[in-house]
Amino acid sequence: MPPSLNSIGRPLSQLLLRSGPRCSFVVLRPVQRVAPSIFIMASKTQKRPSSSSAGKRPLSEPRPSSSVLLVSPVNDVLLLHRVHTSTSFASAHVFPGGNLDPYHDGVIPSVDSPERHQDGLAYRIGAIRETFEETGILLAKKDGALINLSIEERDIARKQIHGNQVKFLEWLKSVGAEPDLDGLIPFTRWITPTINAKRFTTQMYLYMLPLTRSDMPSEMLIPTPDNGVEHTAASFAPAKTFLSRAADNSIILFPPQAYLLALVSDIFTSRSGSLEEGPLQLAAQRKKLLSFLKRTPTAETEKGKEHKTATIPWGDKVMSPHNLFIRKEDKRVVLGLDKPGPELKGSERGGDWERVVLVNFGKGGPTNVEVRRREDVLEEEKKSQASSEKL
Repeated sequence: MPPSLNSIGRPLSQLLLRSGPRCSFVVLRPVQRVAPSIFIMASKTQKRPSSSSAGKRPLSEPRPSSSVLLVSPVNDVLLLHRVHTSTSFASAHVFPGGNLDPYHDGVIPSVDSPERHQDGLAYRIGAIRETFEETGILLAKKDGALINLSIEERDIARKQIHGNQVKFLEWLKSVGAEPDLDGLIPFTRWITPTINAKRFTTQMYLYMLPLTRSDMPSEMLIPTPDNGVEHTAASFAPAKTFLSRAADNSIILFPPQAYLLALVSDIFTSRSGSLEEGPLQLAAQRKKLLSFLKRTPTAETEKGKEHKTATIPWGDKVMSPHNLFIRKEDKRVVLGLDKPGPELKGSERGGDWERVVLVNFGKGGPTNVEVRRREDVLEEEKKSQASSEKL
């Protein structure tokens, strides 16, 4: 298993200016900013595509991208509502993120490098840059604390960085700040299935804003729109709230977002109304989440623990969703998350065998998205099939 650059036990900040190129540049010009598409899209009838049809075109190379599950001082999660014209995740609610850009993020691992699908410096810089461009929230520190810049200063910089008028790291240096690389915690990687023409290898991160806001003006933590370039709104809410809204199809969540929100919602539960107990409860929830991310085996059931993916830490898990079957009861596709995709076939990498995602795919995007345990879903399907045979 490749070593993880997990910030829980291994700082990256010293690598920022010290480390030299270890792989060749592939792209020498600014890349188009596109939100990573890391889902599997089925046909209207949700049938599994045949291998012959998939073989008519060569596999597209997954483009490196980053995304951040950003946690507020009260343990809410930030989601952006993408514009309906977006080439990826149109009209969906997503985490901030996007493609890596060598102009801003430095050397990107080459296609044949094993580091292409691992947490690394370029992925972390890209995650912080994209979060800033899309929301105005700057995950960078000055004198040991998150830097405080006015909304006007941040908006000017966002436009300049997005337009490649100034390099992100050079701008940070000009204001006396450094990206908070060590604050990013790897939290799974997703590789777009081969059924999609546009594919991405997306490193997901968790970042928790400080619990105390006494030294931070409130405007520092308020996400602001990017004038409709990539999203129309940005808001913090409890993970369970977003999942509930997706359950009644009032918002669109793709499987990766639903999956990570489901994991976080199991830990970030209700909040205390007491001013005295509130901060203690929030801190305890964060401690529990960090403990969860460190824990192996990652599975909870006995059968899940027996699968090899249970030994892979959350920071190293790689998931490339694949169709298992279509449920008889509600015609939802059941997506397996245990395989890492063809780029990592034959390696020791893998995702999560224990959990699956249930989803209906259609022209308007995914609906009825739900994260369940594989064993429970299989048992339900077995009973459904047995019941049908009796009729």
